[in-house]
Amino acid sequence: MPLENHAEFKLSITKALGDQLAAALEKLTPAPLTEGNINSLPRHKGVYQLYRHGDPVYIGKADVTLEQRLKRHYKKLSGRENIHLEGMTFTALSVDEDFAAVAPEKLLIDKFQEDGHAPWNENGFGINDPGAERDTTVFGEDHFDQLYPANLEWVIRDLPQGVQTLRAFLKFAKTALPYTFRYAYYRTSREKFYDKFVVSIEQPEMTVNEFFRFVSAQLPDEWQIMVLPGYAVMYPKELRSLSARKHFIAGEEIPAAATS
Repeated sequence: MPLENHAEFKLSITKALGDQLAAALEKLTPAPLTEGNINSLPRHKGVYQLYRHGDPVYIGKADVTLEQRLKRHYKKLSGRENIHLEGMTFTALSVDEDFAAVAPEKLLIDKFQEDGHAPWNENGFGINDPGAERDTTVFGEDHFDQLYPANLEWVIRDLPQGVQTLRAFLKFAKTALPYTFRYAYYRTSREKFYDKFVVSIEQPEMTVNEFFRFVSAQLPDEWQIMVLPGYAVMYPKELRSLSARKHFIAGEEIPAAATS
């Protein structure tokens, strides 16, 4: 027989915080994801939300500053197919430093995913360099990189022109590219390997396709560049992956199907 003077009470502080965070974001007007708008943010830690054509697609947190984190997203999205930056907007909340322990972005993710929002939080958007162990992974159809693959017609601008080592040229391009380009790096006496190759850059810009063809033409035939859905790798060995889009070997662009 139940007691009339007793009942169970469950206090859900985290749910209350998630609801408050979501309500605070809903009061904000999403701003276009532009460098100017990102630079205008206060240099605070916090949480933010990305919208695509008005729909919330990603929730994240900034452990350093909101500006720094959103700049990384801006650069990444600028080099993807099937995405136009004009359709991307964002909102952001500065969060007190001692509030970070409750993982405010997790509270928001749970809140929005209840309504079917924030799909990019579960499909690989937040991953930077997935690491060599993922190079042979088969990407699912709903993975971010499959839906929005790296744009190989993206233009690398302001190239350092003139005679230089291949190492210097690779270092510049790796920093300029809006997605990961990982290549063999030697921590021994072979570290100067790329210095053996001297290149002459005569144009101020190249598409990524042109860059990969040019670089692969400078190296021995056993080297190849493999382009995966969202990034590229370059090593002195045979590279195979069911998710590969194409390969570059000795200056030639080879469809992935031709190497399987």
